[in-house]
Amino acid sequence: MSKIAIYPGTFDPITFGHIDVIKKSLKLFDKIVVGVSDESNKNYLFSSEERIEIVNKALFKDLKLNRRKIKVVSFGSLTTDLCKKYKSSIILRGLRAVSDFEYEFQLAGMNRKLNQNIETIFLMSDVENQIISSRFVKEIVKLKGDIKKFTTKSTIKSLKEKI
Repeated sequence: MSKIAIYPGTFDPITFGHIDVIKKSLKLFDKIVVGVSDESNKNYLFSSEERIEIVNKALFKDLKLNRRKIKVVSFGSLTTDLCKKYKSSIILRGLRAVSDFEYEFQLAGMNRKLNQNIETIFLMSDVENQIISSRFVKEIVKLKGDIKKFTTKSTIKSLKEKI
């Protein structure tokens, strides 16, 4: 039986921090399902469909990662329901700094209460990418800054077209 992990997030847009987590998780699991949240109560720059397209381009066009090992999907359900749908007992979460930990710890606890068979695994991005956040990337683009060190070429193109 293959080990499948769910990596949920907004990916608005995907950054090298997210990509580090995906690459590291590929060493641990047979398949990664990247779940792009389409919660309607958040104020996204990109629509769910646009974010899925951006993630696909970043992972498969820019970085040439293995399509057979990564599936990018949209979801508007609980992450635990997404796990059930893809027969996964693992949720992946990225940690950048200590400030992320409290929120992520609470989220992992809630997911565990919802389904005691699901474990959350925390992965850290490489040191040079720990400072990157989607929010900062969008802000830098709005102010006409250079974001080559933060995300892929196709993502930069999408950001510049949108902003």
